[in-house]
Amino acid sequence: MKRAPGKSHCPINFGLEAFGDPWSLLVVRDITYFGKHTFTEFLTSEEAIAPGVLSSRLSQLTTAGILAKSRSPDDGRQLKYNLTERGLGLIPVLLEIAKWSASVDPDTDAPPEWIATVELRKPEVTAMIVDTVRRGGSVFVGEDSVVAQLDARVAFP
Repeated sequence: MKRAPGKSHCPINFGLEAFGDPWSLLVVRDITYFGKHTFTEFLTSEEAIAPGVLSSRLSQLTTAGILAKSRSPDDGRQLKYNLTERGLGLIPVLLEIAKWSASVDPDTDAPPEWIATVELRKPEVTAMIVDTVRRGGSVFVGEDSVVAQLDARVAFP
């Protein structure tokens, strides 16, 4: 990704140019936590992103090298979006945002045992999430989800 002309060389500014709006991080969240990969799946998120905004964000994230798009092997007309290695690098950021938000939002949906497990075993859980998402899995959905892997190890405190 190239820096926008006339912008500072501040690393926070660079990050905000790449993924600095709520919709972009929610797309990354949906892939990471819920295993969503298609335009239609992203539209089903409860935040109710408008189709035009979603299209723009998917394009922006692809241009920034955070997402890669490919044709679905099941339906060649459908595009699938996956995190690139650069995008996988945002997983620790998501985990920190979730931890902070869960600590200050009294109405959070974040399971306390999940937040506690991530904090207690951060390097191991982060690596497990990255590896699982790299393989096309997610944190909460599917037989090979991170939660299922952790439950198999009796990992929750």
